[in-house]
Amino acid sequence: MEYNGKAHIGEFAKYFNLTQLTGDEGALKRWAVVPDINRPGLELAGYFEHSEPKRIMIMGTKELAFMNTIQPTVLAERLERITDEYCPAIVISKNQTCPPVLIEIAHRKNFPVFSSVLPTYRLMVDVITYLDQQLAPTDNIHGVLLSIYGKGVLITGDSGMGKSETALELIRRGHVLVADDRVDVSRIHNILFGKAPELLTGMLEIRGIGVIDVNKMFGSSSTLARNEVDFIIHLEKWDDQKEYARVGIEADIFENILELNIPKVVIPVREGRNIAVLVESAVSNFNLKLLGFNSAKEFEQRVYDFIKKQKEENS
Repeated sequence: MEYNGKAHIGEFAKYFNLTQLTGDEGALKRWAVVPDINRPGLELAGYFEHSEPKRIMIMGTKELAFMNTIQPTVLAERLERITDEYCPAIVISKNQTCPPVLIEIAHRKNFPVFSSVLPTYRLMVDVITYLDQQLAPTDNIHGVLLSIYGKGVLITGDSGMGKSETALELIRRGHVLVADDRVDVSRIHNILFGKAPELLTGMLEIRGIGVIDVNKMFGSSSTLARNEVDFIIHLEKWDDQKEYARVGIEADIFENILELNIPKVVIPVREGRNIAVLVESAVSNFNLKLLGFNSAKEFEQRVYDFIKKQKEENS
């Protein structure tokens, strides 16, 4: 597992179209490393215990009004602590006027203070969402990610199992490619997202043919930049000594990726099996289970009912 680690304050300001009130270009080289924000009410009141200094601070109407009630020397002392080297930046909501004492301290320290047109509640939600995405834990997986029947399906397996060839057939059948060969995954909240590395975006490698541009061959609607990972299909070489699921009443299996359990099925590969059709069928069955329909359980109940009926007839 890797962590993106930090979000560049200059890029953050540009993304939200913030107005920079203090600091020069050097001030924009700070980094945010905590995917959360702080509204410094307690800090302005002088209570700094248990405070996380590495969060971006957002000041709204209440904070600015409260500052007007504090003696200037006391306020300056508290703002000195708030604008330390750990705090990435301060953002003032609704284009409100920044207090002169904060302007003076921030200029002296080359500390970035910004102004946003957004109301406080919207600014808080949007900033946390942005930081969640920028600082999300990430990993990369060898496989192919497609959107099939509205679900993000990650096809994995050893090299030579035909993952890319299966993906090509699925694209020809109207499904959508997200990534081939390497899938970069990130966890945002409790959702796993996958995308292709920039170099491989829209490309599919077929042995014997080479790399093909999926957009040019099948149209722009045949690829997606990013998709959730809802389901994993693992392709493995057929083993005559192994017992494979036949009825489907066996316990469900999952694969843990970035501490999320993703539902998974294993499809054995051998000559004569149409893997693309099997993948479509597995995804359709997965969708039915999500809707509460379980064909395996229904068949199991039929067997029990048949046995019960036979016993009753023979008694």
